[in-house]
Amino acid sequence: MFGKTKSSPPPAGPPIDPNWARTPEGRFHRFLPFDPEEHNLSGVSGVYIIWHAGVRPEWVYVGNSRDVADDLNLLAENDEVMDYEVNGGLFVSWSLVKNEFQDGVVRFIIMNAKPVVENPDAPGEETEAIAVFLPGTEPKKPGH
Repeated sequence: MFGKTKSSPPPAGPPIDPNWARTPEGRFHRFLPFDPEEHNLSGVSGVYIIWHAGVRPEWVYVGNSRDVADDLNLLAENDEVMDYEVNGGLFVSWSLVKNEFQDGVVRFIIMNAKPVVENPDAPGEETEAIAVFLPGTEPKKPGH
């Protein structure tokens, strides 16, 4: 995603559709009882986001990792994140963003989604944000 080579800059302009992962039925994955290994995310690098779908849905946590399965397993044991399960259930999605663009994507999501649980490893203000569509806000397909 975001270019063909490591030296290619991300495209300028409107937000990019990062192709957030969904179930085969086109829905987003419930975080519980989600098994990252079952979805072949061990050793996979990407950006991930967790949210709850209660009466007042909120973005809960966003991050990037060189091993998405490992991060999601750790977050499943994080009480601060899991406290939001009672608010309509937690959902998760991920995108296989190239390593060199992950910090920019995470920075943009944090700036715009304002997740309720702070990521202590989030990129700082010095990181240039890369605009992406958040899960569920993808651009309309032609003819729809």
